Amino acid sequence: MEAYKSEFIQFMIDSKVLKFGDFTLKSGRKSPFFMNAGLYVTGTQLMKLGEYYAKAIHDCYGDDFDVLFGPAYKGIPLSVATTIAYSKLYGKEIRYCSNRKEVKDHGDTGILLGSPLKDGDRVVVIEDVTTSGKSMEETIPIVRAQADVTIVGLMVSLNRQEKGKGDKCALDEIKDLYGFETNAIVTMEEVVECLYNKEIDGAVWIDDEMKAKIDAYYEEYGARE
Repeated sequence: MEAYKSEFIQFMIDSKVLKFGDFTLKSGRKSPFFMNAGLYVTGTQLMKLGEYYAKAIHDCYGDDFDVLFGPAYKGIPLSVATTIAYSKLYGKEIRYCSNRKEVKDHGDTGILLGSPLKDGDRVVVIEDVTTSGKSMEETIPIVRAQADVTIVGLMVSLNRQEKGKGDKCALDEIKDLYGFETNAIVTMEEVVECLYNKEIDGAVWIDDEMKAKIDAYYEEYGARE
């Protein structure tokens, strides 16, 4: 596992973004773990988060893209933080773009924030986590309606690796549906590998009991490869 991946898992724990226990998801599933990217709230956290995204995007997609698109609302700070980090780490100026939930008809008009999209732009979409793929059903038509762009890929922070609408995980379903690559900074499998029976800051986050709950969850909801 790359060093930045294990560091990111520690970062999620330290930021109290990744939690273990008993949670009910929007889908109604009872999950033993939950990630809430809305808890990245400080300047230091957002700076680090942008750097982890930038490293993962660089690893997966290289430098051959022009725009980071972050869907409203959580994708807005993600795209801004990662654009700044990308410039700092790799010396390349990329533009950020996000959508508004409602079209603005005065001043800075339109549906977009940040940079306009132009014909020929190569776009990477950035999100926190994708469980069902529903957000992409809204986002991709918006992006493609603005200009003749190429969507290079999608980057999320955590791949939960559970069934989406069918037997595959949401990221694989998105790839099949839209024809672009989908990736995550880390997968839940990597999280378990990193945390299982390992003490971090005086606590073991995934002990034998929690590992059994996670295994049972994936027996029921795990995505088909």
